Amino acid sequence: MSSIKNFLELPTDKQIGETHHFFLIRDGFPVSPGHTLIISKALRTDYFDLTPDEKADLDNAIGLARSLVESEFTPDGYNIGMNCGESAGQTVFHFHCHLIPRYSGDMENPRGGVRHVIPSKGSY
Repeated sequence: MSSIKNFLELPTDKQIGETHHFFLIRDGFPVSPGHTLIISKALRTDYFDLTPDEKADLDNAIGLARSLVESEFTPDGYNIGMNCGESAGQTVFHFHCHLIPRYSGDMENPRGGVRHVIPSKGSY
């Protein structure tokens, strides 16, 4: 389990960008170079607790995260993901969305993408 209860505990100098409802940081345990977290400024448990205004601003935050990644890295694709609930792998119960840059050759066969969160369900 994670040792932090929410991302508001992090020092603000970790932030690399923000929108009206979200701030962005690089993931502390990145899956790939540029892995970025989009975190709600208000303490919300997960995506389903976001307000309609926050959900609308999430698109802006994802776009900003992509721009920041591409100013430093040259990914070939992205996975965008949210873990909602302990059974889905959520360890910090403060809304955050992962923007994970993907690079050609970073895995043998990327087909199925996020479907691989459950082993044996990614291939079809």
